[in-house]
Amino acid sequence: MYGGESVALWCAELLSGQVSFDAADRPPLTLLGGAHAELLSTYEQLGAQEYWPRVWAARGLLYAWSPRAVPAVVGALDDSAWRVREMALKVVRKREIGEASEAAAALVTDEVTRVRVAAIRALALVGEGEHAELVRDGTDDPEPSVRDAALSAIETMTHRLERPL
Repeated sequence: MYGGESVALWCAELLSGQVSFDAADRPPLTLLGGAHAELLSTYEQLGAQEYWPRVWAARGLLYAWSPRAVPAVVGALDDSAWRVREMALKVVRKREIGEASEAAAALVTDEVTRVRVAAIRALALVGEGEHAELVRDGTDDPEPSVRDAALSAIETMTHRLERPL
């Protein structure tokens, strides 16, 4: 019905705000958000739920991909909604988007634990030696999930970069 490239580009447009979630010339939002999207589409305004289409768009990029989506993913790392930042970091990790390393590094100290974990995990695959200290700082985080992610990331980076960090 929809090709992978066209879905990926639609997701990038949604994620970056280039198109509205209810644009008539795009696939239905339920393609990405399922029943939750169907429920939200009955609201006149999404209000506090306005970030969900961007979350679903980022999640869609885990499954449908085009390199042309990179700018939208990198831009989403600065989104005001933590769920969007977290999902965009998951895309950075899966797609190994090196261009996102600096933005991901900035999120290692995010106020939301899940974002910090996702940032550290992304840096494990796209970070460079200069990011190792930031990742290592995560081993002192008050949250165990962040500490665990940091320990694992340092090990991954050490092997990937073929040098001690």
